Formats: sequence, C-alpha cells, structure tokens
Amino acid sequence: MALPPHQPSLKGRVLRLLSAREYSRAELERKLGGQEQAPGELARILDALQANGFINEQRVVDSVVHRRAARHGVARLRYELQQKGLSADVVQQALAGLHASEFQRAREVWRKKFGSADTQGTIGASFNPAERARQMRFLAARGFGADTIRRVVAAGPEDDMPDG
Repeated sequence: MALPPHQPSLKGRVLRLLSAREYSRAELERKLGGQEQAPGELARILDALQANGFINEQRVVDSVVHRRAARHGVARLRYELQQKGLSADVVQQALAGLHASEFQRAREVWRKKFGSADTQGTIGASFNPAERARQMRFLAARGFGADTIRRVVAAGPEDDMPDG
C-alpha cells in the first residue's frame, strides 16, 4: 500500500526526528511504535540506523548533559537520562564527573535567580525562613542535592564558599 505523497515513510519520520536532536532507541520506539505498517518494521529500521551510527546512546547522553548540566543537578539529569531508556551504567558514567561541580553549578543557578541585591530585597532577606525555604525548594526542583542546597543558601549573596 503506497503512502500519500505528503506523509513520509516510517524511516523518513525517524530520520526527521533524528535531524532535530539526538534520540535514544527507546524514545523512538515510544514515539513511533504505533505507526508501523507491518509488525517489526520499526525494529528493522532502528537496527539499521543504529548499525550505521545514526542512533548512539553516548551522543544522547552527551547532548543532554551539554544542554542541561549548567541549570540542573545530578538527580534531575539522572532522571532525564533514565527516562530516555538509557542503560544504568551509561548514565552512571556520564554523571560521575558532574558530582565535583555540583556546588558551583547550584551556586550559579542560585545567583541568577536570587543573588543580586535587587532580588534579595535587603541583605538580611536570605535569613528570612520563608525566603530560605523558597530558595531551597527552587534548587531542589532543579535536582540539586540537599547538602549542596544547604551550603548554597547558607552562603548568601556575597560569600564564595569553596567546594568541599
């Protein structure tokens, strides 16, 4: 059965998705699984594309880490990578190096949101329990660890606490 000229083939749809960004095999299966014309068609296409290097787990990991690490903590990155269906050891290897920079990344995210005198209100505003809780919730939602969050919020706008 021929497809209408305006609708690309399944392989064309996979390639169109891959041209926009890196996708894991599991993501492509979820997105396009219901669009097969014949059973196993998607698996054959994905096998061929993976064998030719169009689908690569390491590139997916590198892409996510590159795009998101500056704004998110290790916990959030781990969750996003796991949702992409990547193997646990690939995820663990990718995140191993990010633990060392967790404090600096959290500190920069905090500074952008809360660090200036204008957003702080007054110098003592960071000691207001309600404001501190709000700042901590913000960093927690970004996936930073509890210890890192406490250190960042306790440091205040002028302090530069070393990592360690």
